[in-house]
Amino acid sequence: MSRNFLFVLIGALIVCAIGISYLYYQEHQSGVDIQIDEKGIMIDGN
Repeated sequence: MSRNFLFVLIGALIVCAIGISYLYYQEHQSGVDIQIDEKGIMIDGN
């Protein structure tokens, strides 16, 4: 393998790790979930 290919591969892995970390952060962010349906209003605080 050439040196340039290894740099591209490492760069791609870093971009993937950053993307997965961002998605994990967005999924587990604390907040308030408000649901309104036919049963009424439900507020869930994480």
